[in-house]
Amino acid sequence: MNEKIMRKLAGTFLVAFAAVWMLNGQERNDVIKFYNEGAKVLQTDVPAAIAAFENVVTLSEKVGESANDLKAKAVQVLPGLYVRAANNAIKENKSTAEIIKAAKMATAAAEKYNNAAGKDNASKIMVQAYNKMGTELFTQKDYDNALLAFDSLLAINPDYSNAIYNKALIYRSQNNSAAFEETIDMFLGKLEAGKDDQISKQASTLALEYFRAEGSQASQAEKLDEAIELLTKAAKYGEDKDLFYFFADVYNKKKSFDSGIEYARKGLALETGAADAKAKFYFQLGLGQEGKGQTAEACASFKSAMFGPFAEPSKAKRTNLKCQ
Repeated sequence: MNEKIMRKLAGTFLVAFAAVWMLNGQERNDVIKFYNEGAKVLQTDVPAAIAAFENVVTLSEKVGESANDLKAKAVQVLPGLYVRAANNAIKENKSTAEIIKAAKMATAAAEKYNNAAGKDNASKIMVQAYNKMGTELFTQKDYDNALLAFDSLLAINPDYSNAIYNKALIYRSQNNSAAFEETIDMFLGKLEAGKDDQISKQASTLALEYFRAEGSQASQAEKLDEAIELLTKAAKYGEDKDLFYFFADVYNKKKSFDSGIEYARKGLALETGAADAKAKFYFQLGLGQEGKGQTAEACASFKSAMFGPFAEPSKAKRTNLKCQ
């Protein structure tokens, strides 16, 4: 190759190198421009800052190594910006759908840029959003969709006890006794002894009252075995004088008079009210004693039961028993 040709090729390479250098320099300037735009609105306009820094990342990948420093800075700030956008959606009282969308975008950004703190913060916002959605739907009695919202929350944070408790309330409203029992037991199992005693008492009372009422209804319908089963479930959550009354009532109907007497006495022991409040327990006690042939004891019990709605049936019992 002669000297003239070599000079010509060398000149061509220099022109090409200069062109590439100028192009890369121009593209880096574009990256700097977007970076400066993002920095300028960082504290005042989160969506604009996100858009600018995303442009920094996209363009930096095209430019290559010379823009890596700017890309690294953008990647560092973007996850936090997405989290701020999701938090702002909550502060601005936007719809739960908008908050969830913003939180999902924050999660995606945290995963894309490998930012653990951003992902954790986005998950917390998502939990808040699903809890808000579930509560709103529950208030509207849209129970099925409320359950879906709480299940979405629990998929993110299985230990979020408030969502579990709300699910139990929904199942109670739907009269789904099996699901209610399973869920309220799960809730109680997550509470910490000593620290959550008041909450535990509240939830236990809720369950006791629910199954006690169900047992009472079964007794009125003469479904006595079902009534015993339901009242036994109620007893799992605590003792209650009215629970003992219903136990006494059912056992007396089943002619299990020893048990009827036992529960009537348990109810009396818990009843601190006046004579009229104790009447129903004395009436059940009298029925049990009558069933066992204990006439004198039954007469005394029916005498103590002669108040309010138990006055007439107690009087009739005393007449039939020929009480003095």
